[in-house]
Amino acid sequence: MSGSLPLLVVLLGPTASGKTGLAVDLATRFNGEVVSCDSVAVYRGMDIGSAKPSAQERKQVPHHLIDVVDLDEHYTAGDYSRHARAALTEIAGRGHLPIVTGGTGLYLRALIEGLFPGPERSEQVRVRLRRSNERHSPGWLHRILTRLDPALAARIHANDTPKLIRAIEVCLSARKPMSQAWEAGRLPLRGFRILRIGLDPSRQALYQRINARAAAMFEQGLVEETRNLVARYGEAPRALDSLGYRQARAALRGEVPLAEAIHAAQQGHRNYAKRQLTWFRREPEVNWLKGFGDDAAIAAQSAEIIERL
Repeated sequence: MSGSLPLLVVLLGPTASGKTGLAVDLATRFNGEVVSCDSVAVYRGMDIGSAKPSAQERKQVPHHLIDVVDLDEHYTAGDYSRHARAALTEIAGRGHLPIVTGGTGLYLRALIEGLFPGPERSEQVRVRLRRSNERHSPGWLHRILTRLDPALAARIHANDTPKLIRAIEVCLSARKPMSQAWEAGRLPLRGFRILRIGLDPSRQALYQRINARAAAMFEQGLVEETRNLVARYGEAPRALDSLGYRQARAALRGEVPLAEAIHAAQQGHRNYAKRQLTWFRREPEVNWLKGFGDDAAIAAQSAEIIERL
């Protein structure tokens, strides 16, 4: 590896594609440290459902931005960007290789491209939007955002209510499309050469892994973990609506049988993987590799790409 600026490796890919294992492998090879890019792993106690790195993996190489806040604390993409940028600077300052990996596209975009300093949250506006959404048919908020900001609406799933509410809130407060304000005010990451490596396993093999991993989460105690979190924090924290936890809560409330909750979690994770790949395809200059991160051949190819820089 050479170059005047320190190298930053970014590992992209859908859930269950082996990003964590590859990150640990590369960190071991290149004296690196891993910076998580996961909007659920930042919360303490959300261990099983977020598939956090194992204790052995975290002992093997340093990990950052895991277990940062409690579940009842508000944590945004902007918070993540500030904390992750500070971690990158510290890692590079030690002469180590920073490796960012995780599946939260918005967090990654906030880290690399920056976020504009948007208006403060307005609970009054949010309450009105939630009530309006309850009164109308599915897709109501997405249709509103499409009128206000078509470009942004195309990048937010119609069922992602929290993101839709925030986007509409910003459009109304800024009196212009959020995408325009975002482009004008963002501050991109400076001081690093960014290398993006993407994992793109076959869809059939990926879905098999997703199904197996989702089922394993329930076997490992996801329902009990969710029960403990609800007992401590109540039903309000938004993170409890994350994939896996949402289905576990439905099982806890007796709304669905456990087998149906597991099936719903598997389907939800498969749909999420599709959205992740769509999002990551927009990232520039990605070195896409056809396989899983824990395959020896993929690890070797990734190492070769890094060594060429």
